[in-house]
Order: sequence, then C-alpha cells, then structure tokens
Amino acid sequence: MNDNDLLLNLNDRRFVMVSSTASAVDPDGPTEFTYRESDGIIWGDYTGDTVVHGRFVGTRDGDRLEITYVHLLKNGERAGGQGGSRIETLPDGRLRLVEEFQFAGDDTPHVSVCAEVTGI
Repeated sequence: MNDNDLLLNLNDRRFVMVSSTASAVDPDGPTEFTYRESDGIIWGDYTGDTVVHGRFVGTRDGDRLEITYVHLLKNGERAGGQGGSRIETLPDGRLRLVEEFQFAGDDTPHVSVCAEVTGI
C-alpha cells in the first residue's frame, strides 16, 4: 500500500449525493452513504431521498472502486446493480466519488457524484 492509498482510504467516511442522471437529488435530504474499508475491500450502507435502506460491497484498487449494490425505495420497490467509481480529491481536501453505474436488467448507463461530508 502506498501513501496515496492511505490518503484515499474510505473507512468511516461519509458522502452525500450531489447529482445523478438516474433521478433528481433532494438538496434538503440527499442520499447519504457511509463507507467502511479494510485491505481493499469496501462496504457500507446508504439512506435518504428516495432510498429507505441500501447496502453495497466491493473493492478498491488505487483511486478506483467496483461495487455491487441493492436498495429498497420508499415506494416499496427494490433496485440493485453494479458500478465503478473514481475517487477525486477536491481543493479543500475532501473526497468526491464520481460513479458510473447501471441498474440490473437495464442497459442505461448513469452517472452520480457524491461529496464527502466532514465536521459532523
């Protein structure tokens, strides 16, 4: 593991969705993600906006994540799929995740952007 890998470690980091091509993002109640990481394995959960509860698991290699996710929507429907994210560092030192993903059974590619939440 190099110094850059340590800087990008996602363990105990929280992110909020700021944009998505799959749906409108509620700026007053965006989906919030909590990440865990150990030895390149990542996992976590998310909730907010239209999601009642969601889980994801995957791997990190440098600044790239590959995950599988599933969630329950407020309307009772379940959704899941796979995605790949790029970790970027913002000028203020926080991290941003830019994810390209697809829902299972749908060939439409989507992109979401999440920004790290700090100081809470």
